[in-house]
Amino acid sequence: MTERLLIMRHGEAAPGRPDHERELTARGQEEARCMGRWLAAREDRDLTRLRLLASPYVRARQTAVRIAEPLGLVIEPLPIITPDEPPEGVVEWLLEQPEGHPLMLISHMPLVAALAGLLVEGRGDRGPGFPTAAVAELESEVWAAGCARLRGFTSPAGLRPTEPR
Repeated sequence: MTERLLIMRHGEAAPGRPDHERELTARGQEEARCMGRWLAAREDRDLTRLRLLASPYVRARQTAVRIAEPLGLVIEPLPIITPDEPPEGVVEWLLEQPEGHPLMLISHMPLVAALAGLLVEGRGDRGPGFPTAAVAELESEVWAAGCARLRGFTSPAGLRPTEPR
């Protein structure tokens, strides 16, 4: 069975320390809201079964709230998707998940790029650049290095004015 994985970088965050307490800027909140509305308006995917998992960092949780609201989803914390976690650990976690539910991970650079690169290209150093609030859509029969297909990549800036914002 082909499984779907959405990998999202959090919205724009304010600078500061400690890193795990950084919050979204007003722009970052709007980016996340925009992507939440875009996902909710999509008719090509049934996202009602989506499991939404977020890094415990404040900016990722704030982004997740704006994704969860229009979709009516519950947010699950996932401590292994913080910025400097190894993508291999996330792949191992993915392999343990039950089939039948698409997943969405809301995380950080460099993990989002490394994870996408590892799953699609087989190398963590080959991932796409992720603007803030961008979403990569992957499909795979099995979550292993080089086995996924990149089916879409969308950022708030890439949405046309005719699409829901």
